[in-house]
Amino acid sequence: MSSHGDPIPMQSGASAPLSGVADVPGDKSISHRALILGALSVGETTITGLLEGQDVLDTGRAMRAFGAEVIDHGGGKWSVHGVGVGGFAEPDQVIDCGNSGTGVRLIMGAMATSPISATFTGDASLNKRPMARVTDPLALFGCQAVGRAGGRLPMTLVGAADPVPARYVVPVPSAQVKSAVLLAGLNAPGETVVTEAEATRDHTERMLAGFGAEINTEVTDEGRVITLKGRPELKPQHIDVPRDPSSAAFPVCAALIVPGSDVLVPTIGLNPTRAGLFTTLREMGADLTYENEREEGGEPVADLRARFSPDLKGIEVPAERAASMIDEYPVLSVVAAFAKGDTNMPGVKELRVKESDRIAAMADGLRAAGVGVEDGPDWWTVIGQGHGNVRGGVTCASHLDHRIAMSFLVMGMATQNPMSVDDGGPIATSFPIFEPLMAGLGAKLSRL
Repeated sequence: MSSHGDPIPMQSGASAPLSGVADVPGDKSISHRALILGALSVGETTITGLLEGQDVLDTGRAMRAFGAEVIDHGGGKWSVHGVGVGGFAEPDQVIDCGNSGTGVRLIMGAMATSPISATFTGDASLNKRPMARVTDPLALFGCQAVGRAGGRLPMTLVGAADPVPARYVVPVPSAQVKSAVLLAGLNAPGETVVTEAEATRDHTERMLAGFGAEINTEVTDEGRVITLKGRPELKPQHIDVPRDPSSAAFPVCAALIVPGSDVLVPTIGLNPTRAGLFTTLREMGADLTYENEREEGGEPVADLRARFSPDLKGIEVPAERAASMIDEYPVLSVVAAFAKGDTNMPGVKELRVKESDRIAAMADGLRAAGVGVEDGPDWWTVIGQGHGNVRGGVTCASHLDHRIAMSFLVMGMATQNPMSVDDGGPIATSFPIFEPLMAGLGAKLSRL
């Protein structure tokens, strides 16, 4: 069932050409971080364009539980009156992070070096996801964690009363783990150092610097070495959230596979650590252009124009690109189904531990719809059928995963027969306007 209610079965069918402007919501990663860093600042942070999906709303509620004043002024405008670094109060209630792995892991980091305790839980999907990847490095600061077998939620964290700074090498590329360690380092004396062999999205580093933290990044033979000086006084900011490239992926990819389509997606964040999908699509021969390139709020942005691309070809996606597009592989696999030739995607074992096992979920649905898929522990290959040759006509399990649900609904817009998902409810966690936005472009989309 849906993470917040009864299942919502949905179906999509062959669509007329998609056209118009797709105003996708604000970036989820930046929205989470804006609320958390605003809560750790002294004074009022104002935010415009905040993504008002369930994941981010759950983070806002958590910040209130830790003592910050979080106010919704309507229309994506929010303010956060922060309590300062080390100023979190002990929450009275269990912190429910719903479906959000990003939310729970970042919040754990933010509280890990304060002398308070908090218990975290989530929906059925989140409670299956591994948290030891975060709680193990947080233990270096002196934080203790007690949870279910396998390091899973529900879990209680006891923050360090006398935190010490940490040095940590991230074993698997993960912006969530890196960010949790950096947020914990804010209230530890001295310098906290994080090394990542492979660059991941750097919104936390950019935003920490914007809020006044002393943070430096150096590229060495070991990778990116990030050094944070602890116990700054973070200064409140105004954050204008750019629009989410992970959400933009769905109207963009739909336009590429639906004949005659021409869709403009404005003001999309093109941070190099997030834009891997668009680079990959262009390498596949997609008619995808960047217009009006500029910088807003310290982040590069552009308007994306996507047009129907009948001659897509399969490619080898570089393994080192995975971190910059890890959330986009499900919808990339849909585009790959309409390409000619094989699309090989190595270095993606992180997909096995997302909201669902995304490789297994997509492989099962694609195979049922007549598309060949081969997969292993950290790779998969989609055998493209070419435009007009994808059968479809099946119902796929979403596994409480918003990106799986949206990917199969995009697929159905260009298959020979309609595609259905057993539950579209989780879409609200990241893209609450997905249905009206896609319908406004001309997509044939319905609830069953």
